[in-house]
Amino acid sequence: MMAAVIGKFSSSSPSLRCRMALNSYVDTSRFMAFCTTTSTSSSPSVTEQSAGPLLLYKSMVRQGALQYDPQQERVATNLQDLLGQLHQYDKNMQKYCATQGEWERRRKQLRQELLMEEAESKQQGGLWKIVNNQGGSLITKLLSRKKNERAEPGTGRMVSYLKREKKLDSLVGPRPVAPPPPKGLYLYGNVGCGKTMLMDMFYNATEGVVKHRYRLHFHAAMLDVHDRMHKIWKHQSTEKSLHARISGWIANLPVEGTVKEWLAAQERYEQELHLENILPIVADSLLDIGDDNHEAGATILCFDEIQAVDVFTVVALSGIMTRLLNRGTVLVATSNRPPGDLNQDGMQKEIFTKFIAKLEQNCRSVLVGCQTDYRRVLAYTNFDKEHFFWPLDSQSRSKFERRWHDFTSQLGGLITPTTIPVMFGRLFEVPESCNGVARFTFNQLCGLPVGAADYIAIAQNYHTIFIEDIPTMSMRISDKARRFITLVDELYNHHCCLICTAASSIDDLFLGADEGTLFDLESFQFETEIEETKLRRDVLSPGDVAPVASTNEDRASIQSLISGREEMFAFRRAVSRLIQMQTPGYLQGVRHHPRFQRLV
Repeated sequence: MMAAVIGKFSSSSPSLRCRMALNSYVDTSRFMAFCTTTSTSSSPSVTEQSAGPLLLYKSMVRQGALQYDPQQERVATNLQDLLGQLHQYDKNMQKYCATQGEWERRRKQLRQELLMEEAESKQQGGLWKIVNNQGGSLITKLLSRKKNERAEPGTGRMVSYLKREKKLDSLVGPRPVAPPPPKGLYLYGNVGCGKTMLMDMFYNATEGVVKHRYRLHFHAAMLDVHDRMHKIWKHQSTEKSLHARISGWIANLPVEGTVKEWLAAQERYEQELHLENILPIVADSLLDIGDDNHEAGATILCFDEIQAVDVFTVVALSGIMTRLLNRGTVLVATSNRPPGDLNQDGMQKEIFTKFIAKLEQNCRSVLVGCQTDYRRVLAYTNFDKEHFFWPLDSQSRSKFERRWHDFTSQLGGLITPTTIPVMFGRLFEVPESCNGVARFTFNQLCGLPVGAADYIAIAQNYHTIFIEDIPTMSMRISDKARRFITLVDELYNHHCCLICTAASSIDDLFLGADEGTLFDLESFQFETEIEETKLRRDVLSPGDVAPVASTNEDRASIQSLISGREEMFAFRRAVSRLIQMQTPGYLQGVRHHPRFQRLV
């Protein structure tokens, strides 16, 4: 049904379809699933895929699915070497995690005992009594123990806390030392050079090698960080009952309520000290590697498109990635620029400099140096003219309407407005939707104060997006252009089909001259628009995104954030992705969108 609409280019031979999918840099796992259903003779075998990125890369080149590039082969070799080191590292990490788990449990037990001893030393006039004298229990032994020394003098909770921690260090010993991790890889280079494809080859090959493996994209990861911070702060600000505040081990003690209150106050103080730096907590929850997960083993993080676009991302990226690297996470990342060029505007320079030093200590920076945009190479011979209609004339609109009719008819024809959930508890209105297909005007998506959270929600809920009346963008509508670039990123990352009408060709889409050509196209990311000439950073403040930047002063504030080099990368990436999204190989991959799968 829908396959007949999206898959109208599937009439070519299976081997040709496989080459299209690979050359267009569809995620390798999607490509393998696609080839499994189309051809078994020309696709790389499961053994080749699991054996590692180098063998898979050579197989694709040998079959003609990829054009040979020595830079890509060099990177695939580096990734293959890293894969070979993960087997032993995972074993070492499993032993370390077990040892650290026992160390944490012992320290927690002794901390509770020390708290009880301190509570006993503070008792006056029979204030603290055992309600149920159960012989042989830990509490009975502690409270019956004769003390020759008086309580340690102190000036407050901080002094007591520090003395307690020092004593724990002497009783439990130092924290176990983690085994040295193999150096990860930081891949950087021009758009369309194959960074993400190579990283995905590596990621797919780690299945079965390490248990804990994660793949994150910058936009979604930063939004997730926002959401987790929001929930932690909200949890802190919520008033709770005394019973809810007290830990289970305290609540079950057979002692008076005054004793429990004191013990609970000491624990809350320790928790508040830890919460003063929220980023390590967010980092642990992001990859589910908290102290209770003692069988974790090695952790692999593949992080696509690392950027430093504003103060929040600089601080969040620094704190979270430093924490993960300190905990032994092996990082494979991609970016358009080397580490030293990520923060060219010097935002929070001291913090970011320390992060870069940690990154370079734990990762090798590897340039994917090919200058060819392979998405563009493929598009010269395999370009679908039935998805991007221009200019904005009656003929283009007629073709666009016909495509909309074809899609919706295949899906039953019931077109309704709806709302979809967005991060931070918001809802987004969809004016026209039909079983995984949605239709918008350009202004509905890019002319209103929306951002990456909304675009992610759209991309997750709809496999095919229709957008009409995309203008040629210039400085006059620079805010809309930034939103459009973020929208393209998310539709591409979620492998959605885009069908649209536009005022100009893809190559000319960002070259409008009204009030000047566009600059700083990458400065708009996930709710970072101008609000009274200041960037919003507080996700707890009312509303979710700022109003549209509409004055020259607003635009000047945006432009001051980043350099002309950012403009070049963002512009080229958006154009490259829009071109790839029109190719048959990419369109075949839409079949693997989760929303599409529900229909088949």
